[in-house]
Amino acid sequence: MKVIKAEYAGACYGVKRALDLAFEADDEGAGAFTLGPLIHNPKVVAQLADRGIVEADDVEDVTPGATVVIRSHGVTPAVMRATAARTDKIIDATCPHVARAQKAAGEMAEAYGLVVVVGEEGHPEVEGLVARAREKGAKVVVVSGPDELPDDLYAPLGLVVQTTQKRETFNAVVDRLRAQGLDPDVHDTICFATRQRQDAAADLAHQVDAIVVIGGRNSSNTTRLASICRAVCPRTHHIEGPEEIDPAWFAGCETVGVTAGASTPEDQIEAVVRRLEQL
Repeated sequence: MKVIKAEYAGACYGVKRALDLAFEADDEGAGAFTLGPLIHNPKVVAQLADRGIVEADDVEDVTPGATVVIRSHGVTPAVMRATAARTDKIIDATCPHVARAQKAAGEMAEAYGLVVVVGEEGHPEVEGLVARAREKGAKVVVVSGPDELPDDLYAPLGLVVQTTQKRETFNAVVDRLRAQGLDPDVHDTICFATRQRQDAAADLAHQVDAIVVIGGRNSSNTTRLASICRAVCPRTHHIEGPEEIDPAWFAGCETVGVTAGASTPEDQIEAVVRRLEQL
C-alpha cells in the first residue's frame, strides 16, 4: 500500500513558536504553567507536563510568582489582567495571527459598536475575540455559518473570523450579510497556513483510497480537515496516534493519504507514516 503525505500538513508557525517559547521558559528547570492546553494536542500537552510545564485550568491554580505561558489561542483581557496580578513572569505565546484577529475585533468594536464573529462559540480563540469587542462596549454576535445570522442586524458593523475557519463558510456569511442589504467592514483573519492545509488535504483526498488525519480530537482545525477529507473520501479516519490504526480500515486499498492538523508536530506524523508502511 502506497502512503502519500499531503503537500502541506502538520504544525504551523504559531504552534512551533508556542512550543519554542514554552521550552525556553523551562530552560532553567524551574517549571512553568500554561493557562489551558498550550495547543490542542493531548500528546504534546502530556509531553510538556513530563517536562514540568503544567496546564492550569484557572489563574488561581498558578503558583504566585511562577512563569506562565499564554496559550497559542490567546486569552481574554480579564484573564491576562488576573495573570499579571498573580505573577510578573508572563510569556505571551499567542499566535501572531490570533493576535491580529484580536486587534481587529477591538478596533471594529470601537468604530461600529456591532461585531459579528464567524467561529465556534466557546472555543478559546473565539472567547478572546468576543471579550475584546465587548470590553469596548460593542454588541457581539457569534455565528458558525450564514444560517445562524439573526434578522435584526444593522449597519454599520464589523466582521472578523476565527483563524482556523473554512473560507467557504466565511464567504457565505459575508454574502448573506450583503444579501440582507448590509455592507460589513470585513477583516479576513483566516490563517494562510490553515488554508494551505485544507486545500492540500482536499487535493490528496481525491487521489487516494483512504486517508488518515492526525491531530487532537479537541483541535478544531484538525476536525475540520477530517470533515473536508470525508466529503471527498468516505474512508477518512481521524486519529491522535499510530496506536489507533486498525489494519481493517485499509482492506483493498492501494493508496492511503496522510495529513495532519496545525497542532501536530512532525514526529507524530512520521510515527503514523511508519506504522502505515508496515501494513
